[in-house]
Amino acid sequence: MYTIHVLTTATFNNSILDSFERKQKTTHVLMMESNRLLEKEDQFEDDWTTERKREIVTHFKSTIAHGGVVILAEQEKNVIGFAVVESETFGERSTYRELSYIHISLPFRGMGIGRKLFIEAKKVAKQLGVEKLYIGAHPSVETQNFYKNMGCVIAEEINPAIYERETRDIQLEVKL
Repeated sequence: MYTIHVLTTATFNNSILDSFERKQKTTHVLMMESNRLLEKEDQFEDDWTTERKREIVTHFKSTIAHGGVVILAEQEKNVIGFAVVESETFGERSTYRELSYIHISLPFRGMGIGRKLFIEAKKVAKQLGVEKLYIGAHPSVETQNFYKNMGCVIAEEINPAIYERETRDIQLEVKL
């Protein structure tokens, strides 16, 4: 059994993600070419170090301090999933907030936790007064299928700063 909740203060331990398994082996990606998503073979593996996890925890604290939201899925006080809705609004009419992170620890994937975190992130973003979540999404076929199943589409407006962080990511949005 697990719980999903919004962190309300930044007074948590820097080691909360130490047991989190952010591993993903990618064999196929989607790439935007001529305004179409095309599947291509591309093999690589993501695996966060403890140092990277601590950097993300620092980001959690900064996000909360600046008016953004961190949502955790926990089982027996272990973080098994999380989502981050950033504090800044952007877009031509300030209609977006970025969903900068949504990850599920490897042993807990395929259990619907990501779906529940995504729904909670949409609810929170709507309460914050925006119309859409913006996602610079990992290009793996599996990740893209998740976002498609959650109702995401190619972003109408591209945020250059988010795009430049990882130019292979697919820029998506979802209406709230």
